[in-house]
Amino acid sequence: MQELTDENFEDRVLRSERPVVVDFWAPWCGPCKAVEPVLADLAAAHEEVHFAKMNIDEHPLAASRFGVLAIPTAILFADGQAQETVVGARARSHYEQAWAPWLSPAAEPA
Repeated sequence: MQELTDENFEDRVLRSERPVVVDFWAPWCGPCKAVEPVLADLAAAHEEVHFAKMNIDEHPLAASRFGVLAIPTAILFADGQAQETVVGARARSHYEQAWAPWLSPAAEPA
């Protein structure tokens, strides 16, 4: 997943032509580490959506702007707007259900 900064957030997320899921995280956050492989699997299964990460310790402005009060928080952005937010470590199915309007049906695992 691509790393975002406060400086490139607007160009890479808000101006993106594709939906973008931003994983707001921090290195000291245990649940954030648990969510990372789940989001990586979703990224591999759903190429129509871009997945990126943002370290809130190093880049706090976007997290503050979008009301991130707990981590992990994953927000799906589309059309320049935050569309759907998932707070906490969740199962893959929870993310897929929350973001279903933006995700194409995933192929069944082989």
